[in-house]
Amino acid sequence: MGSGETTARVRCVAAVPCWVSLMARDLEDAKEFYGPLLGWEFEPEPERFGPYLHAVTGGEAVAGLGVAGLGAVPLAWTSYFGTESADAAADAVRERGATLAVGPLAFDEGRVAFAADPAGAVFGIWEGPLGRARKLDLPGAPVWIELRTPDPFAAALFYGQVFRWDGRDPERFEVRWEHDRVVLRAEGHNVAALAKEQAGGPAGMPPHWEVSFAVPDTDRALARALELGGSTVGPAFDSPYGRVARLQDREGARFAVICPKS
Repeated sequence: MGSGETTARVRCVAAVPCWVSLMARDLEDAKEFYGPLLGWEFEPEPERFGPYLHAVTGGEAVAGLGVAGLGAVPLAWTSYFGTESADAAADAVRERGATLAVGPLAFDEGRVAFAADPAGAVFGIWEGPLGRARKLDLPGAPVWIELRTPDPFAAALFYGQVFRWDGRDPERFEVRWEHDRVVLRAEGHNVAALAKEQAGGPAGMPPHWEVSFAVPDTDRALARALELGGSTVGPAFDSPYGRVARLQDREGARFAVICPKS
């Protein structure tokens, strides 16, 4: 999140992930890693809970980077779901036995909260100026958000109730089953999925929302991440949506890169 000129480019898209952010210990270290890896430039935003940056590619703000505080959200990438009412979504989280960790709090033009679903996957809630879902065909943009969880059907029921997936305009929003995943579609394109974590998945990873950033060549990006001091979480592999490499940055935050299928 943030304010100023860049914030005008960050819009809330109800019911689906519409923003991602990283809470890091060292912002300069994060810039030195992600900038060369994903081609990002960085724009400082007004401080609210500490220093905050927007990552920009192709003139578009695609992610936020902040400083992790004691007892704050974990050292990880977080996906934010848009909603018309953060308070209603927060109430729905509590009513369904999940954890509301922070908020809702006033933040710039909207309200923000952090929660964990019943399986423990952390996510954000963002109420702000409403916009339409769009596909950013830009290197360095987050193009695929996927929940890795033991029971994607139970997770889909939870998120569907919290963000009111049923009853939305079927011309603009759809939930479908494809490639062994529950897939969310908005404005005619896939925006996120909920998938069962396979036995061969990242060892020791609890349920989590995995953020995948677009790259022209997955294997080259993997090699570049290693050169920059990151590490891999298994070998690169081909998925129904493109070639993927799961990585860790220099502080241990996990993410993925993907060369999307055309």
